[in-house]
Amino acid sequence: MDPNDSETACFEAGVKFGSLYHQFAGTPISPESADSLATAMAEAIENQPHCRDVTVRIREDALRAAIDQQSADYTEFTGRFADVEMVIDYEDVTVETSMQTDGDYPLMAVEEVIHSET
Repeated sequence: MDPNDSETACFEAGVKFGSLYHQFAGTPISPESADSLATAMAEAIENQPHCRDVTVRIREDALRAAIDQQSADYTEFTGRFADVEMVIDYEDVTVETSMQTDGDYPLMAVEEVIHSET
């Protein structure tokens, strides 16, 4: 049985989140580089097929707190430092997704699946 358009759109969202997270996990980040890293993440993922929009917001309070507890002026990027939203368009389906942190674990979620009226 072939996947329907909603399933394919959700799969595409998962691919993009996996790519974003694993491509950038471990990247050195500081408060001074946070905005440029967020922009690079969003622009890199927006290159992928079916990706209409990506928003990455760095949680600077969490970032500063982590840096304050160590001797370096930077730390490594992990999901706990970002809130991410993506919009994926596949055929007649738009999927709105997000990544937020639950404790110290990043969770990717499908927020809404919208079918176009055709």
